[in-house]
Order: sequence, then structure tokens, then C-alpha cells
Amino acid sequence: MEQVLQQLINGISLGSIYALIALGYTMVYGIINLINFAHGDIYMIGAYVGYAVTRFLGLGFVPALLISMVTCSILGILIEKVAYKPLRNASRISALITAIAVSLFLQYTMMYFVKPDTRTFPDVLSSNKISILGGKALLDTKNIYIILITIVLMLLLQYVVLKTKIGKAMRAVALDKDVAQLMGVDINRIISFTFAIGSALAGAAGVLVGVYYNTINPLMGTVPGLKAFVAAVLGGIGLIPGAVFGGFFLGMVETLVSAYGGSIFKDAVAFGILIIVLLIKPSGLLGKTVKEKV
Repeated sequence: MEQVLQQLINGISLGSIYALIALGYTMVYGIINLINFAHGDIYMIGAYVGYAVTRFLGLGFVPALLISMVTCSILGILIEKVAYKPLRNASRISALITAIAVSLFLQYTMMYFVKPDTRTFPDVLSSNKISILGGKALLDTKNIYIILITIVLMLLLQYVVLKTKIGKAMRAVALDKDVAQLMGVDINRIISFTFAIGSALAGAAGVLVGVYYNTINPLMGTVPGLKAFVAAVLGGIGLIPGAVFGGFFLGMVETLVSAYGGSIFKDAVAFGILIIVLLIKPSGLLGKTVKEKV
């Protein structure tokens, strides 16, 4: 029982990171029905920005987090303007291939500049073990920071989407882009804003991963990016609560599988769960089946 509790705590921390990345996938898909496979590599660049800020400028964790989020926001806007906007009315397969191409471009451009070597992320957060539940489990202070930061960012996102004017415009565009444009909504501005927010969350996740695992490399965004996509689909892609639920669910499942001798199978289990969920409920666990009029 103690081991289960410990792994659930670790799973919540890992799930927090997956949830932050999954939010970017689900927001972009909800607005323009695009699966942005370059999103995982924006998360990787966020980790390297955090590394550079802490290693070479000597700044602390919070400045590194904020600078990484701002940098990734700008990068997300540039990618949308240069790569995706010209293909907005093209076929979905064209946009998908472009997303994969952007992903590879980011990976190998970063590899050219920083080399493929694994870097050790600076120890910018103190790590202390706290005994909880009567000594049945240990909680690392790093886990607390990761979980708290994730919760704060998610609450801020919910506030922006539900309580602000631009959030209302985002929901209008997600519901019907043409009608929203007729009502005076600037579609290009809303799409750029969506990419900025999603990319900022990915940048934050990159810094948190660097702090959590202490290592980064130019290919680190591939597998977590795919898993975050799995998390978004599990919860119901296009739904913010679905991405959060899917991220935490996948993180806890993965840590439990690893704990019980299946670490080499954890990725297979994640994708296996996705297949089962799609067979039973194609719209995701929190998604609703939408009937299309013919």
C-alpha cells in the first residue's frame, strides 16, 4: 500500500507536466482543428531556455520559468504565422505534414546549435523529503512546487478562457469560426493568442521537467509530446478539463506500471489505453458525441 501511495504522488507530478503540454494540443485543436505535432519540441526549447537562463545568467527558478514562457509564446506565434497560417484553408493532411516538418526542423536546428549531448539542468530548487501519511510515503518539495505551479497556471488559463473578453472570443471561434468573424472577432488575433498561451504552458512544462529529472536533450520533446497528445485525446481533445484529466490519469498510470516491474512497457501501456478508450468512446472520456448535420 505504501508503494502505491508513493507512486501516486510521483504520478501526480508527472501528470502535471503532461497536462500542461496537453493543454496546448487541445487549445489549438479546439480553435483550428490542427494537431500541432511541433508542440512537444516547443516544450524542449522551453527546457533549454530555462537551462541557459539559470546556467549562464545565474538567475533563479522563477525568472527562468517566466523567460521560458515568454520565449516559447513568441516562438509559437512565429510558427503559426510562418508555417500554419498559409495552410489554414488547405487539406488537413497538408497541415499535418507541415506540423511534422516543423517538429523535425526545431529538433535538428536545436541539435545543430547545442549538440546532441545530454545536459544536466542546474539545481535551482531545493530538494527535501517530507514524510506524510504517518511515514507511509515521502513527498519531495520539488513535487510540491511542480504541482502548485501547474495548478496556478491551469487556474489562470481557466480565468482567461471563461472570464475575459478574449477568452469569450476564443470560445466563439472554437464554436463557429465564420459566425464569430461576422460578429467582428479578429480570427487571426485569436489564433495567435491561442498559440501563444499553449506554447507558454509548454515552455513552463519544459522548465519543470528540467527541474524534476535534471537532464535535457534536443530529442526530449518527442515522446512526452506524443504522450501529452494521448492525454488530450483520452480526456476529449478540444476540452480543457479533458486535457487536465488525461494528463493526470496518464501520469499516474505510467508511474504505477513502472513501479511494478513494467518500466519498459510503460509507453506501450499508454498507447494501449488510448486504443481501448477510442474503441469504447471515440470522443474521449469527458468528450461528448456531436452529431453532424448532412
